[in-house]
Amino acid sequence: LPGPPFTHQKMPNKMVYYGLTTCEHDTERYLDVVKYVFSYYKKEVPLIINTMGWMKGEGRLLLIDLIRLLSPSHVVQMDLCDWKGIRPLTPEHIRFSAGLHTKAKQQSRIKQLGEGSMESWKYPEGEDVSGPQHKLLHVQPEFPRAGLAGEVLVNSAIQRDMSILGYLGHLQSPDIGAVLPLHSLVPYQVPFNAVALRVIHTDVAPSNIMYAVNASWVGLCCIPEKVRCQSDGPVLLTQTPVCDCLGFGIVRGVDMEKKLYHILTPVPPENLRRVNCLLLGTITIPHCVFVGQQGIEGEIPYVTSDYNFRI
Repeated sequence: LPGPPFTHQKMPNKMVYYGLTTCEHDTERYLDVVKYVFSYYKKEVPLIINTMGWMKGEGRLLLIDLIRLLSPSHVVQMDLCDWKGIRPLTPEHIRFSAGLHTKAKQQSRIKQLGEGSMESWKYPEGEDVSGPQHKLLHVQPEFPRAGLAGEVLVNSAIQRDMSILGYLGHLQSPDIGAVLPLHSLVPYQVPFNAVALRVIHTDVAPSNIMYAVNASWVGLCCIPEKVRCQSDGPVLLTQTPVCDCLGFGIVRGVDMEKKLYHILTPVPPENLRRVNCLLLGTITIPHCVFVGQQGIEGEIPYVTSDYNFRI
């Protein structure tokens, strides 16, 4: 509401790094993340839950799961202009529709005697019908082309890049002056055995893990277990944890001889002391960060034009 997200960034009270731009391939972990964050809500102030725009197929079923899980007092449903898509999300519809991971309440059908095959519906005896009930506010825009899917996807990618660039802006001095290129900033040196590592979105062979993490955007996280390693590392997790994320960083280099990650991050040192896990997902560093660094002569690191897109 105050404007594009990159213009008013603020450290949240509780954050989890999901690591993907869509949850369609891992909806169970998405719900686990929602439960984890929502469990810290103290109910002392009103809470506005901004759902995503995935409203077709499994996205609609997942939304039903979320409404059941979070029991909101109000649901604001905004449809596209001239598009008859999802049914109104009334309390009755939520109650008696199966979600993606939750089941519907059962109803008993009693056929009425009389003409035709008209049927009436009623609740089974003894069933509680006084459960959480939300008020539906249904908004239908009257202007054409509202919310066209193709434009939304393009805008999402641009806004995601702008948010990352805005976040990296905290690495710069607050004094007005020349913007320093990232390769001129001094990174933190993090021993391999001090943090656990996990690639969220795909399986990577341990022998190739450092190729994957080098020059990547990572979530700086805190898992409850202590990181234990008998050797110099790296420490690899076999499952993606649902845990606190304290901020983000760029792995700008990997020193295989000294067993160190070189990480750029604006996260303050008092919070960095809690970081013991690096999560790598599909969120990538904006291309302009690689190709727009000043002071680079010759080949640009990590950038190549000699690439076969058919591979």
